[in-house]
Amino acid sequence: MKYIDLHTHSNASDGTLTPAQLVRLAARRRLAAVALTDHDTVNGVEEAIDTARQEKLPIQVIPGTEITTAYKSDKTHSIHILGLCLDYHNEAFRQAADQIVQRRVQRNREMAERFQKAGIPVTMEALTAGAPNTVVTRAHFARVLIEQHIVKNADEAFHLYLNPSTPYYVPRKHILPEEGVSLILQAGGLPILAHPFQYKLEQKELEGLLRRLKEAGLIGLETMHSSYTREDEKSARELADRYGLLYSGGSDFHGSNKPAIELGSGKGNMKIPYSFLEKLAAVRDYPLY
Repeated sequence: MKYIDLHTHSNASDGTLTPAQLVRLAARRRLAAVALTDHDTVNGVEEAIDTARQEKLPIQVIPGTEITTAYKSDKTHSIHILGLCLDYHNEAFRQAADQIVQRRVQRNREMAERFQKAGIPVTMEALTAGAPNTVVTRAHFARVLIEQHIVKNADEAFHLYLNPSTPYYVPRKHILPEEGVSLILQAGGLPILAHPFQYKLEQKELEGLLRRLKEAGLIGLETMHSSYTREDEKSARELADRYGLLYSGGSDFHGSNKPAIELGSGKGNMKIPYSFLEKLAAVRDYPLY
């Protein structure tokens, strides 16, 4: 039986491993395929693919991303759309993704300024940690707050400094979920709704979101994820079946930024079957080996 992981992050966004390190780890874990799905970027994909090819690793790297969108234009909480098997060289996609990242950069600068005005030494240099092309997220702010001994752990950082009720938080300007789906389709990719239960939507709202996105071209639903209980998995499969969506699954691995989550197995013994990828790839005739 072959297993895969279709939701991972490197230090091109808020993971701690380089794309090359992530692919080598996936090969050591004997995964048949791994998708690199960094937030709002594909900047690490080429390194990941080249590493597997040049080192002749027995694993296929699936080019991907995770686009951050807003549930509604008047709501700040985000909805994440995974894009798998996309053309990471697509110029229109890269330009649109760069615009999303630039909005994030401006927001990060404003948050850093708020911390500095309060006497808390959070700088963009510390946030990027010598990697200026990294897509900075709130996880990076949490890391710096821990390094500065302002907080003890990430949970404390998010609760005291990084949630929307704090004076340091700056709302992001998001695109809508339908726009995220369209962006991925434009690059020939497969749009997947990530971890649907993390959005804390009522069942009626969640199903309304799925109807909206299905109409926009959504292909799949993340039916396996590190945050799920067995009941969640069952509910996710039922939702996918109800709306004619294919199954996807991933650990949401971030390296030491989320130490409880292991690549390929999540928080326990999660095993995502290769058949998920086969059915997804068949939609686009994406070559698997």
